[in-house]
Amino acid sequence: MSTMTSTSDPGPVDRVPKLLFIGGRWRAATGGRTFAVEDPATEAVLCEVADASPEDGLAALDAAAAAQPGWAATAPRDRGEVLRRAHDLLVGRTEEIALLITLEMGKSLAESRAEVAYAAEYLRWFSEEAPRISGEWRVNSAGDGRIVTLRQPVGPCLLITPWNAPLAMPARKVGPAIAAGCTMVVKPAEQTPLTTLALAAALAEAGLPDGVLNVVPTTAPGPVTAPLLRDRRLRKVSFTGSTAVGRTLLGAAAGNVLRTSMELGGNAPFIVCADADVAAAVDGAMTAKMRNVGEACVAANRFLVHADVADEFVAGLTARMAALTVGRGVDDGVRVGPLIDAVQRDRVAGLVDDAVRRGARIATGGRVPERAGYFYPPTVLTDVPAGARLGSEEIFGPVAPITTFTDEQEAVRAANDTEFGLVGYLYTRDVGRAVRLAELLETGMVGLNRGLVSDAAAPFGGVKQSGLGREGGTGGIDEYLEVKYVALGL
Repeated sequence: MSTMTSTSDPGPVDRVPKLLFIGGRWRAATGGRTFAVEDPATEAVLCEVADASPEDGLAALDAAAAAQPGWAATAPRDRGEVLRRAHDLLVGRTEEIALLITLEMGKSLAESRAEVAYAAEYLRWFSEEAPRISGEWRVNSAGDGRIVTLRQPVGPCLLITPWNAPLAMPARKVGPAIAAGCTMVVKPAEQTPLTTLALAAALAEAGLPDGVLNVVPTTAPGPVTAPLLRDRRLRKVSFTGSTAVGRTLLGAAAGNVLRTSMELGGNAPFIVCADADVAAAVDGAMTAKMRNVGEACVAANRFLVHADVADEFVAGLTARMAALTVGRGVDDGVRVGPLIDAVQRDRVAGLVDDAVRRGARIATGGRVPERAGYFYPPTVLTDVPAGARLGSEEIFGPVAPITTFTDEQEAVRAANDTEFGLVGYLYTRDVGRAVRLAELLETGMVGLNRGLVSDAAAPFGGVKQSGLGREGGTGGIDEYLEVKYVALGL
C-alpha cells in the first residue's frame, strides 16, 4: 500500500473508478494494494489506483477466455454498434476526458482534446470495419472443388499500452479487437491508468458484454504479464513502447507462438531540401516535433536541413520554439506541459548536455527550469556532431537537433543510418525528388510536406526495429483475425 498522501481531487478524477475491471466488475486488487498516480506538472498525487497482482492478471485472462466464444459468435453489426456508441460517449465527454489526460499525463488541454477526437475516431473506424470482415469463395485449380476462406477472431489478446497517449493507444488496439470478435486483457502504463479506466467504463456503458474487456493497472508489469504469456489460452500480444521491452515480449511470446503486433521506438528524420517551402517546413517541424511535448514515437528526432536553407530554417524554428508558453497544461495559453516524470526529464537533459559537450550549440532552451514539475524547455540545437547520443537515441522530449547536408544521397544515408524505421518527414517542391526520396527512406510511414501522419484510416507502423504489423486503416483489423481455409469437395 502506498503511503503517499493525496491532494484534493480535481474534478474528473473523482468520477473514474480506481479499481481493476475484470469480468464486468470493478474490484480491488488482491491484498488491497494500490499505487499513486501523480500530476507531472505539480508532482502532487492525484489519487490511488488498484495495483494488480499476478493472480489478478490470471483472473482477467479467465474472464476473457470465458467470454471469447460468445463474443466471437456475436453478429459483426452488433459488435460495431457497441464501438459506435462508445465513440459517441467519448465525444460527448471530450472536456472531462481531456482534463483527465492533462492531469495524469501533462499535455495541454488543446492537445488532450485532440487526443480524445483521435481516439474516438479509431472506435468509429473499426465500428464500420466490423461488418466488412470478408472471406473468399472460388473454384480450385483442378475444377473439382471449391476454395473457401474464412477470417475468424484470433482469440484472447494481451494489450500493453504506453503513457504518452493514454486514450488513443488503448483505443487503437481495443477498437479492432472488439470489431474482430476478440476478448482482451489491457495493461495500461502505471503513470496514466485513469484514462484507460475511463475508456473501459465508457465501453461498458455502451453495452460491451462482461469479460470482453478487462483492465489491470499494475506497478509490476513483468510478473503480471509473464503468466499470461505462458498460458495457452492467450493467442495474441500487442505492445506499444520501447524497442528493448518489445524484444523481451517477442522472446516471451515465442513459447506459445503468439500472434504479435509491436509498435516500438522511433528515430524520425526530418529532411528539408534546398527547394522546400521553408515557412511550411517550419510549420511542419513544429507539428512533428512538439506534438505531445515531443513525447511521441512519431516525433521528429533528427533535423537534416540543406545548407542552402539552413540559416532560414534555424531562425524560423528557433523563433517559434522560443515563443511557446511552458506551464501546467490546464492553464490558459500553455502550449508545452511537463514531461512525464523526473526520469524522462533528466534523460532529455542528459542528451542535450552530451550534445553540447561534443560541440553542439544551443539556439534556445537547454536548461532545466527551477520549478516544481518535470518541465524541460523547447530547445533547438545546431552544429550537432555525428557522435552525439541524441542522433541515435529517441529523445522523447521538446528538443530539435539540427545538422546540414549538401546532396540528397547524403541526406538519405543519414536518415537511414539507424536501427529504427517508424516514420520520416520530407519537405521538397520537386515531385520527382519527393517520389524518389519517399521510396528510399527505410520507414513504415512518410510525411511528405506534412508534419502529421497519424490517421485512423491509415496503416500505422514501422520497419526494422520499429516494430511488426500495422494499426489502423483497412488492414488494422487483420492483426486480430486468423485465415481459415476450407477445401470443399463437390
